Amino acid sequence: MNEAGARTRANAAITVHKYEPATYDDPAEAPVLARIHVEESFSGDISGDGVVEFLQAARADGSGSFAGLERVTGTVAGREGTFLLQDAGTVAGNVVSGEWFVIPGSGTGGLAGLRGEGGFRANLGEDAQVHLDYWFE
Repeated sequence: MNEAGARTRANAAITVHKYEPATYDDPAEAPVLARIHVEESFSGDISGDGVVEFLQAARADGSGSFAGLERVTGTVAGREGTFLLQDAGTVAGNVVSGEWFVIPGSGTGGLAGLRGEGGFRANLGEDAQVHLDYWFE
């Protein structure tokens, strides 16, 4: 077990199982706004399932910015429960990348008190490589 506040890096891969975009604003000469529902699984130091809602602004060339909230149900450091991640990132060329953090107070079960921050990167259409530098309060 970690001492309170000691950080450990968890590395994992994310596989997307469901990706459902829905445009909600599409002006003629400005970025398109969309909601994107995603269901995915984690494998590695974080294992389990995630469900996310993203809001995305996408330009005509395919680049864009997004923000999202995700609930992860699974295991971190042998502890089982749920926690929330807040994501922010970009799409540039063929690469999706960004940062995330555990929303304070969101951990349940064995993950109560989980805190952390990290990031993710993926080539479009491939599994994302992710990390989370985490600790328990």
